[in-house]
Amino acid sequence: MFNNLSEKLDKIFRNLKGQGKLSESNIKEAMRDIRMALLEADVNFKIVKNFIVEVEKRAIGQEVMKSLQPGHQVVKIVNEQLVSLMDNSDVKLNFQTNKLTKIMMVGLQGSGKTTACAKLANFLRKKHGLKPAMIACDIYRPAAIHQLEVLGKQIDVPVISDLNEKNVVKIAEYALNWVGNKNIQLMIFDTAGRLHIDTEMMDEVKRLKDAIKPDYIFFVADAMTGQDAVNVAKEFNGLLDFTGVLLTKLDGDSRGGAALSIKAVTNKPVLFVGIGEKIPDLEPFHPERMASRILGMGDVLSLIEKAQDAIDEKEADKMAERMKKNQFTLSDFLAQLQSIKKMGPLDQILKMIPGINMNSLKDAKIEDGKLKRIEAIIRSMTIQERENPNVINGSRRIRIAKGSGTSVQDVNTLLKQFEMMKTMMKQMTSSKAMKNLKLPFNMK
Repeated sequence: MFNNLSEKLDKIFRNLKGQGKLSESNIKEAMRDIRMALLEADVNFKIVKNFIVEVEKRAIGQEVMKSLQPGHQVVKIVNEQLVSLMDNSDVKLNFQTNKLTKIMMVGLQGSGKTTACAKLANFLRKKHGLKPAMIACDIYRPAAIHQLEVLGKQIDVPVISDLNEKNVVKIAEYALNWVGNKNIQLMIFDTAGRLHIDTEMMDEVKRLKDAIKPDYIFFVADAMTGQDAVNVAKEFNGLLDFTGVLLTKLDGDSRGGAALSIKAVTNKPVLFVGIGEKIPDLEPFHPERMASRILGMGDVLSLIEKAQDAIDEKEADKMAERMKKNQFTLSDFLAQLQSIKKMGPLDQILKMIPGINMNSLKDAKIEDGKLKRIEAIIRSMTIQERENPNVINGSRRIRIAKGSGTSVQDVNTLLKQFEMMKTMMKQMTSSKAMKNLKLPFNMK
């Protein structure tokens, strides 16, 4: 996510921070580099121009030039401007269990609209306690209705469709009547897309909008298409006046042009982002957290939220007690690995930790494979071996390696790393600083 931009900005800021004092020429040179980094990230050139003007104006001011750490002050200003560029605080979404909320999803074909419907239904049910239904109003794309029905079964959400009806307004009206006595609190309408904007397409979504009178309209855009997504969003907004943007495939976007440009061009902010292919891989868009990630400063709040969702608090407390008593076993270690896997891809988790160098994460995806290998090794052990690794002799190591499809060297490495981690965790839980710190993993 934004790897290319993050790496370039990190290099620029390391150079600034390395200088005791900054001159106007130093700052102007840094601004030129930032300008090039943003343009290469496919950010709209007018937005880049305004961004640089604002940052340079503040950076050459007395608050920076007379500061003891001027390099850090420039980073702070860039961070604030990035947050302002992506700000979505002016849009308040209000979901209530005592009233029906209708959401219309619009966008071009291939943006991930149908999958986004299921992700949003799943998210709003989980976070707001709503009972959702999805309505199949894409009557043109082959298998679109079937795809929505399959997704609906996966998340146990009803899908309203009619294979024989070619009038989307009639489908929507039937759906509105159907939910009347079903205690449905959320309706998500999946609309048809095209490979490009055309009059017929826009007329249809406008008719549908007039018929259902949605509370919110979300424009679904593929983040990886950069400025193309921004230009299409501008066209849709001019005709539909949508509420905000749901950006898909943000995890695969190494540049960031769409996320950084769309608010300034359309005056409509990014509200949700897709961060993976699985149904749970959707999260609200937080500009301040995203700016922090872009600048390599981590995202502790999102990390804590993911940990809270993935980790059972009672089990974490029990595990913390076992750590204190030096009773941490390979079974506990396996449980921790499974919790980490629930939080998402390892490279994404690591980027949320402040101080992690982006360059060191280039091969982080390989670590996901290592997690699977570790899991396979532990699962090939007997209960006795997991609880007391000291009994694992040479012949047992050979058996475990064969059973897990790994090598004896892999088994030896895991056992060595486990002992080192066990020692480190005991030191952490016994330190005064850690006793006073509330961690997401409840290692207190």
